[in-house]
Amino acid sequence: MRTTTPAPPVPSASTPRSDVAALLTRYGLGVASVLIPMNPVGVRVARGLVATIMGTLGGTPRGTDVTPVTAPVPGEWVLGPGVTRGRRAIYYVHGSAYVICSARTHRGLAARLSAATGLPVFVVDYRLAPEHPFPCAAADVAAGFEWLLTQGYTADDLVIAGDSAGGHLISDLLLHRAAGDRSQPAAAVLFSPLIDLTFALAAEQERERRDPAISAAAARRLVGLYTDGVDPAHPRLRLDFGRADRLPPFLIQAGGAEMLSADARHLAAELRTHGGTSTLEVWPGLMHVFQALPRLAPEADAALLRVRDFLAGLDRAAAHTDSEAS
Repeated sequence: MRTTTPAPPVPSASTPRSDVAALLTRYGLGVASVLIPMNPVGVRVARGLVATIMGTLGGTPRGTDVTPVTAPVPGEWVLGPGVTRGRRAIYYVHGSAYVICSARTHRGLAARLSAATGLPVFVVDYRLAPEHPFPCAAADVAAGFEWLLTQGYTADDLVIAGDSAGGHLISDLLLHRAAGDRSQPAAAVLFSPLIDLTFALAAEQERERRDPAISAAAARRLVGLYTDGVDPAHPRLRLDFGRADRLPPFLIQAGGAEMLSADARHLAAELRTHGGTSTLEVWPGLMHVFQALPRLAPEADAALLRVRDFLAGLDRAAAHTDSEAS
């Protein structure tokens, strides 16, 4: 996928293909999210179903190099075809409600992100709920970042990226580092980020357009397996972006057909209001984390090229600043 050709612009309207993709999602995941119970058996079924979908509609490019890491934080290095280790890397935090996915389910997305940007990707395999409730996932994500800092990287050498619940985990990590005046990664890239764990924003969006994959109520119950018994106002759950001026630049992508497009817009607005920097892209007609499903949503590859261009733009800006300083 790596190319110097500029990425295409975000479409101005949905396409017939994206409309069909949303319809297929509704009659696949949408039906399953209603039928699968929120109990241990249902969780196992959901994990298997989502893994199958990700593998079938995402897939890992031939020539991808995967290196497992077992300690101190489990995960895997994923290098897209032709990518080699260097000074910089991407730290990836997967999503799926803190309950369902893994580094393995996201291997294809990580490989294509690596191929698009030319950077190796480390995908953290944080502990999942309900077996490991809050704050286990957040602790593992923080530990994964600290581990990378012991591997010869500085914070500024790293880009942090993730999707869905990974967006919340990333935001929590960055805000925690900001509160402690600790160094930040060079950038944050979020796909369909979950920010509001009460799903009030998603429910409001749902009244305008039904999400093809899952309802706000069902998603709230699923996330509740992670947050069960914790006050929703807990500062690690209800995030305060009041010090966004201490955060790195954000690229936020969401699908126009998903309820979490409301969270994406809210996050972009919060960052800008409080002195941060954000670039928001809402892709018309597309579903939740469409970047992971190129065989269903061909726009996935274009979206990853826009990540490449976003990072390249930051590099150019930094180089210009350095040249002026000298």
